[in-house]
Amino acid sequence: MPVTSSRGRTKSSRPLQLKRSLSLKAKAERLIPSCSQTFSKGPSQLVQGASPVFLARGQGSHVWDVDGNEYIDFPMALGPIILGYNYPAVTEAVIRQIREGTTFSLPHPLEVEVAELLAACIPCAEMVRFGKNGSDATAGAVRLARAYTGRDLIACCGYHGWQDWYIGTTSRSRGVPKAVRELTTPFAYNNIESLRRIFHEHPGQVAAVIMEPVGLEEPRDGFLQQVRALTQREGALCIFDEVITGFRMALGGAQEYFGVLPDLACFGKAMANGYPLSAVVGRREIMSLFDEVFFSFTFGGDTVALAAAAATITEMRRKPVIEHLWRLGRVLKDGCNALAKAFGLRDRAGCEGFPPRTVLQFRDDTGAESLVLRSLFQQECVERGLLFSYGGHNICYSHSEQDIERTLEVYRAAFQVMAKAIAAGDVAARLRGAPVQPVFRRA
Repeated sequence: MPVTSSRGRTKSSRPLQLKRSLSLKAKAERLIPSCSQTFSKGPSQLVQGASPVFLARGQGSHVWDVDGNEYIDFPMALGPIILGYNYPAVTEAVIRQIREGTTFSLPHPLEVEVAELLAACIPCAEMVRFGKNGSDATAGAVRLARAYTGRDLIACCGYHGWQDWYIGTTSRSRGVPKAVRELTTPFAYNNIESLRRIFHEHPGQVAAVIMEPVGLEEPRDGFLQQVRALTQREGALCIFDEVITGFRMALGGAQEYFGVLPDLACFGKAMANGYPLSAVVGRREIMSLFDEVFFSFTFGGDTVALAAAAATITEMRRKPVIEHLWRLGRVLKDGCNALAKAFGLRDRAGCEGFPPRTVLQFRDDTGAESLVLRSLFQQECVERGLLFSYGGHNICYSHSEQDIERTLEVYRAAFQVMAKAIAAGDVAARLRGAPVQPVFRRA
């Protein structure tokens, strides 16, 4: 077992002891398809047999697996943990609310309180409806847009969840009827002509353009402003999917950061620091149609998640959370890219995106994505007490300067291993298990 300090500073890169994790995986394989409720959290996203499969607890920016191994965590549950695991203000608010009740036969005042907080933070938010995850919010916004415009077609850019209307455009489209798949057409980010072409080929038929306003690539040449102007000219709604960018890039998301106002927006993830809550927000004229559009479920007013959101947003308004994410994220991004350059690997690895959320990407000698390089790098990091699974860094308020310093120490060691493996031509041979598999496969 790796030797760790009280804060999990792994001193060696000996293989982890994972007996309980692997035992639970064997049971899960009999009971749970893919061994996980979320593809991106499943065992296929790390080197199998050499990485943990189950986590038991978290505190601040650290997590512990079921075998007691400690890690600095960067996925942060795929983004929801914005303040930190077991963050006192949120945990206390949740415990208080659990004692008073979790769901009721009539609405609870927290629904109004959190709606007011969202309206105060998010530029386009005049009215609010709650869901439980990002897919609820995006599907609700799309249905609302179709009802409002009387049109059927959707243009999309980015990832928008598991519902039929979107997932039918991906390689995970099994079970989605062809008729449904034909109602959504993707366009390319930073390519306004690809969106204009959709409107040209389907005049008067596009209900909405839904897009992640920014991912790893920065918008160029006023791209977001061009999208907004095009939707207004064509009579379609503009929907920003801010499930990732909301309460991370800025409190009000990318729309606040870039100063572009959509008609509707979808929020989730960081909004409640790990508790299941999402929201559709937008202009009153459009949102009021939810009086007729069916968007209704038993746990939409779950008071535990609403209490967590109230505490999270209040804490983020009082403290320099966003500033912290940008500052530490920038140190990590710059340090990572400097290390890749120092080892002569800048053409093979790069940390990309805006500082609050970056992704370390790996490329083969042709420039294509390299899952085998990513697998080797992640394997070396996990064995040194660092968890970042798909390569993403979701900085949270509990990440410390010491965490970032230690992370860069681990990255130095991992880059060294990677450089030697590339030089020797034995990258795959150094893996101690099956490599990472893609969630979405190329056609």
